[in-house]
Amino acid sequence: MDVLDRLAGHRVVPVVVLDDAEDAASLGRALVDGGLPVAEVTFRTAAAERAIGVLAERGDVLVGAGTVLTPGQVDRAVGAGARFVVSPGLSRAVVERCGEHGVLALPGAVTATEVQAALELGVSTVKFFPAGTSGGPAAIAALAAPFGHVRFVPTGGVGPENLREYLDLPAVAAVGGSWMVPRARVAARDTAGITELVADAVARARD
Repeated sequence: MDVLDRLAGHRVVPVVVLDDAEDAASLGRALVDGGLPVAEVTFRTAAAERAIGVLAERGDVLVGAGTVLTPGQVDRAVGAGARFVVSPGLSRAVVERCGEHGVLALPGAVTATEVQAALELGVSTVKFFPAGTSGGPAAIAALAAPFGHVRFVPTGGVGPENLREYLDLPAVAAVGGSWMVPRARVAARDTAGITELVADAVARARD
């Protein structure tokens, strides 16, 4: 099973911000115990690269890098063990560097022009970000009409109260969100609390 199929199988991708790489160990336990062994670690902090490494070293968590803006960050993320790379927008340089490394690229695209540009780069699954302010499920359904073979991973404004609206769309492969991995709880190493939130997200995605 390839990386995209695994993400689609999980249906939900936790988007994590780690301020201390040492917090990644307890986070990994919580994700696995909660039944959602996948994480998108954002490159928003200095701890991101090492945190990816800590999660990747477990061997049972599918870990990727988020908020990747440059080819250099792709190099660092993949070197640390990232299996997929997520960007807020569409960057030819980032997509091409992912191709050189043989890792999945999920660039951001919210307009027909951006989706078409992604297709020209060989990308057929895109991050729909920020979903909440870009038209939400209705916008994805509208884009899916002319781009029938494109899949979307909406992130930004997705939470427990609306994830089913997204997941019920055939064009949505998975959703991304941070509600089950709150930054404060990650920093507090609240394994039990995060496990409970993760398990709830899994249950909601399966309903």
